[in-house]
Amino acid sequence: MSSRGPLVSEFTHLAKALAAAPDEGARLQIAVDGAVSLVSGCDHAGITINDRGGLVTRVTSDDLVRRANELQHELGEGPCLDLMRDQDTLVSTDLAQECRWPGWAPRAHRELGVDSMMSLLVHTDTHSYSALSLYARRGHRFDADDVAVGHAVAGHLEVIMTAERAIDQLRLAMLNRITIGRAEGVLMERLDIDADQSFDYLRRVSMNTNRKLVEVAHDIARTRRLPHD
Repeated sequence: MSSRGPLVSEFTHLAKALAAAPDEGARLQIAVDGAVSLVSGCDHAGITINDRGGLVTRVTSDDLVRRANELQHELGEGPCLDLMRDQDTLVSTDLAQECRWPGWAPRAHRELGVDSMMSLLVHTDTHSYSALSLYARRGHRFDADDVAVGHAVAGHLEVIMTAERAIDQLRLAMLNRITIGRAEGVLMERLDIDADQSFDYLRRVSMNTNRKLVEVAHDIARTRRLPHD
């Protein structure tokens, strides 16, 4: 592991690069590339999304993480499939002798040429979770200091992904509010009612038709027709 001074400087540089990046994709790529530089012995890194047991490789430093995920999907076993179920950190310092994934581990060692791996939980939501996957080529083994630095990088990734989802939710809420407002305008004009009454109308139609209120509002705003027309 690097001495404390250079490591702090590298994390400071990483934070500045993340702040200057234009979008989430660029920030994730910077963080993944940073993991390779910051974690001693790390040669390959990537972000993997586990969505209901299906693995999606989001961003990688190179193609090895993608191939490792494809192998996990093919065999139905591996760290990215077990991470959230077992714990938030999975580390194997010797894939050639790893017993937890008897099919995947020796093939990853033999076919991909890696000795050591770690998978760190980054972000979870209702149906999926994301992980930072790190691999060390043959002759390199992760130790406790490497795991600590990996967690620090995973923390940066969590902030990125959580913030982006908050922005997306805010954007969606604003668009929904605009749609509802347009529908209310149509109802006020067509039915000669006020804003409160128009919202009550939307709510009743939503309940009676078992549809989301914003879907009802979208149809009214788009067609300028009432549901019973």
